[in-house]
Amino acid sequence: MTTAKRRARVRAPELHGRGWLNTGGQQISLKDLRGKIVLLDFWTFCCINCLHVLDELRPLETKYQDVLVTIGVHSPKFVHEADAEALKAAVERYEVHHPVLDDPELAMWQQYAVKAWPTLTLIDPEGYVVHVAAGEGHVEALDTIIGELVEEHDAKGTLHRGDGPYVAPEPPSTTLRFPAKAIVTPQGTILVSDSAHHSIVELEADGETVRRRIGTGERGRQDGTNPTFSEPAGLTLVPNTHGYDVVIADTVNHLLRGLDLETGEVTTIAGTGEQWRDGETDGPADKIHLTSPWDVAWWNGGVAIAMAGNHTLGFFDPESNTTSRLAGTTVEGINDGPAEGAFFAQTSGLAADGDRLWMVDSETSALRYLENGEVRTEVGKGLFAFGHKDGDADQALLQHPLGVTVLPDHSVAISDTYNGAIRRYDPETRQVSTIATDIAEPSDAIVVDGELVVVASAAHRLERFTAAATKIDGEAHEVKRPSTDIAAGAFELAVVFTPPTGTKLDERYGPSTRLEITSSPPELILEGAGVSTELVRALRINDSVTNGVLHVVAQAASCSDDPADEHPVCRLTRQDWGVPVRVVADAPTRLPLLMGGMDEAPPQAT
Repeated sequence: MTTAKRRARVRAPELHGRGWLNTGGQQISLKDLRGKIVLLDFWTFCCINCLHVLDELRPLETKYQDVLVTIGVHSPKFVHEADAEALKAAVERYEVHHPVLDDPELAMWQQYAVKAWPTLTLIDPEGYVVHVAAGEGHVEALDTIIGELVEEHDAKGTLHRGDGPYVAPEPPSTTLRFPAKAIVTPQGTILVSDSAHHSIVELEADGETVRRRIGTGERGRQDGTNPTFSEPAGLTLVPNTHGYDVVIADTVNHLLRGLDLETGEVTTIAGTGEQWRDGETDGPADKIHLTSPWDVAWWNGGVAIAMAGNHTLGFFDPESNTTSRLAGTTVEGINDGPAEGAFFAQTSGLAADGDRLWMVDSETSALRYLENGEVRTEVGKGLFAFGHKDGDADQALLQHPLGVTVLPDHSVAISDTYNGAIRRYDPETRQVSTIATDIAEPSDAIVVDGELVVVASAAHRLERFTAAATKIDGEAHEVKRPSTDIAAGAFELAVVFTPPTGTKLDERYGPSTRLEITSSPPELILEGAGVSTELVRALRINDSVTNGVLHVVAQAASCSDDPADEHPVCRLTRQDWGVPVRVVADAPTRLPLLMGGMDEAPPQAT
């Protein structure tokens, strides 16, 4: 172990919460896990970065299955995520194969001084915190550190090998399992992405009778007439001039797939299978990385892509077989105006209406559109405000919507997922109403024979509605996550990153780090906003703004430091923070954000 890792050696606070999942009903304490290496994954199931980390950790958990215990500490952002049954469903939906601690009050979040979803905390077999990392791309570093811990504690006799506390729940059996999106085919059948079954299902017009299943049901990325997918989501019909009738957003594979409805043959049409972290976004479709494409829509002669993984919109041109950035900067938030400078927040639903492309941003609970190169927000107030409130668009509130559907009268139906409702927005009157409630996580809707057919994802079925609109005047909510107090005037923001053992910052082709800082409202930062190559930035904070959000995007490239390695293994670590802040007198003049290593304020046991 390096000196840097040892300098902040402190005892890990004990775990406590409302309950446990994936343990067979057993309670777990860190004392029970002495002798094991413990990895705490602070996550929330709305967060795309958290879902990326779940997939990143799978091979690590397999490699160290006899010494490593991963525990997901669920720290909810939205009210719906604090519901115990909703969490249980999410743990199944995303195939979480480790114990999960339900922490609805964020007690563990505060005990461990967490500031971002996701955050990973590594605890050694003697119960001490040895490493903390926020964001994605930390698997290689964790692999190195865990390998060191195994060697050290094997030698000391403090490592205990054997099975961990994970107990697999009984697998359910339903025709659909967490379906995501649906479309009506030219033949009048309904095509549904059966996400948790990793397949596409064609139903008769009744929405219940299975006509055929496309896919083996196993995770994978195999093409042909016996294809495999990984949590497919968005679907869109396209003109049949390219060998396929439907484009599928194969979300966890980071691919677009084409489906020939007549033969059932699937081909890969865009993406490499690797997740985009940095670099080119425009070029040949088979050479450009995608990141968690969540929905797709045929629009302006191509396929618009909701690139949830990096808060942008992409575009696939089937004529030239290219992909490109359609809108967005990768900064998470709400910022309207020219498409290239717009901020999005995990766009999860798309619907085209002529030249207008409607979208819902789940993390800002927002309804927005792109038209003539400009982005406009119709409903939504930011990363931390949500609720269920109808009326004028400026006052209306949603909660993590995942779908949007253009209706015959050119109004839009919003699948308001975490409110369990279908909402209607009328662009002419700018009024929001509720047309159906008590739906289990609606994620999409289609119009069939004048009826609205809703994908009730957590009920594992399609449901039909003809109800008239009503008005709901519900409560407004804000994220429970506490604000960070900062001082007005001169202020320093520092992203802490320590390259893992055996690596160094990669300076071969120029600066190895990048830091982008913006704020909501923009006037919160008087000086210092923008992009630089240093991870420490001097800012000047406006004393006339009392509350806001600091938007921070950081990345660092590191490579093996072995001089004999002609082709060193390199990795890019990336994290974005939306830090709610309160400007107060006598507050700290420095804010450290930990991306990897240990900072100067490790968790304190109580």
